[in-house]
Amino acid sequence: MIMTDQELKDLVASLAINSAKADARLEKADARLAKTDAQMAKTDAQIAKNSAELKEMFAKTDAQMAETDAQLAETDAELRAMFAKTDAQIAKNSAELKEMFAKTDAQRAETDAQLTETDTELRVMFAEADELLTKTIAQMAETGIRIDKVFKMYGGASNNHGAIAEEFYFNSLKHNPTLNGIKFDHIDKNITRSKGGIEDEYDIVMINGKDIFLIEVKYKAHENDLTQLLEEKSPNFDKLYPEYKGYNKHLGLASFHINDDIKKQALLNKVTILQRKGDVIETIPA
Repeated sequence: MIMTDQELKDLVASLAINSAKADARLEKADARLAKTDAQMAKTDAQIAKNSAELKEMFAKTDAQMAETDAQLAETDAELRAMFAKTDAQIAKNSAELKEMFAKTDAQRAETDAQLTETDTELRVMFAEADELLTKTIAQMAETGIRIDKVFKMYGGASNNHGAIAEEFYFNSLKHNPTLNGIKFDHIDKNITRSKGGIEDEYDIVMINGKDIFLIEVKYKAHENDLTQLLEEKSPNFDKLYPEYKGYNKHLGLASFHINDDIKKQALLNKVTILQRKGDVIETIPA
């Protein structure tokens, strides 16, 4: 079949158009490939960055774990030292208790010997005690004090210790009613008053014409005993006993056992310390 010139021209034109379209498609494909290469390069860079960050993070984590391990080791050492110190303190306290019990046993033995030697004096003392008990019972009946309060006061072992301490300091101060160079006219024990919704009890009170001494007695003094004396009992006394307004008020804390920290706090707050030293009272003036 022979093509005419026109058909040949049309064919050439069609081929040129198809070639141009093919070239355009190739250019678009090249552009897409270039874009894809750029995206892959960007992805590779991101992967490299992420990898570096992960390595840095792992390095920091390893460092933190090492530091934590060191801190745990230090804490373990401190705990071991603390436990050792606690064990030593317990051993010391145990030794002190044994020594205290030994001294108490020796004092009891000495007291028993003295009681044996002074039987006549004891008989007189018992007679006086019976008379005093009779008077006390009469006073309790007059003032409406219930006898169960006495049982409650002396029922427990700790209360017995407190009663022993109160009796010791009361008898000692009754025998020599002088504190901090001040002589007192009379001494009261376990006085209680209730007024206006306030009620309080005072273990020992010493009074003269211008001075009054309030003494809190404990077998073993604690920090809250000092706090209660300063913040409750002292201000309550002013409200319950306005008749002593204008008196020079003194505060005292008497105890068989009192540590140095409580002594220091007491003296800083102008509270006199009374301690037992054998059969006498040792006073540390405020």
